[in-house]
Amino acid sequence: MKLKTIAKTITTLGQGVIRGIDPAAESGDPYTLFAAWYQDAEESGLIHPEAMALATSTPDGRPSTRIVLLKEVDAGGFVFYTNYESRKGEELAANPKASVAFHWAVLERQVRIEGTVERVSREQSAAYYQSRPRGSQIGAWASRQSRELESRTSLEERVAHFTEKFKDQEIPLPDFWGGFRIRPSRMEFWQGRSSRLHERLIFEPDDDGWKTHRLYP
Repeated sequence: MKLKTIAKTITTLGQGVIRGIDPAAESGDPYTLFAAWYQDAEESGLIHPEAMALATSTPDGRPSTRIVLLKEVDAGGFVFYTNYESRKGEELAANPKASVAFHWAVLERQVRIEGTVERVSREQSAAYYQSRPRGSQIGAWASRQSRELESRTSLEERVAHFTEKFKDQEIPLPDFWGGFRIRPSRMEFWQGRSSRLHERLIFEPDDDGWKTHRLYP
């Protein structure tokens, strides 16, 4: 199947396409740059700017990718939450390395992050879990994520069961559910430019903080 290319002019002055990545960013911190770009993505009107493609793999190298939602960023890295018994949870337990990619198309920007993965503390997971809507808390209990489902009715019956079980009480954090933190070993900021002469700025940790370099498009 051939894909048609549609030529068009995208006016995003002040969002990077014209000005590119600020050279001052090369001597800065990638978390600061990420925060600025993420704010631009939020203000652009994009739906779910926190959506990121998460790639994991088995120990023998079989990859899988899915979209998850970034929930927290701290000095240690980027945090998302899931069922630890899901496919991604089991793959991360066996091979605790992953990569994620944000794509903010209207801004012609991408951020790619690679690193090691660890579980966040039980306390951090519980704090986030209690902030979720009650229906989402029930859903975490009801869904045997990534396992074969006999019918939609089976899922609905599990939802009804846990709804009744936790009626009129706080819903506890499941033992099989919580957060993962990706600790970056490499972060790439990609800014689209005219004539496909895009900019790519790499951050990698070193003893003094972060070292940077640029790549050809």
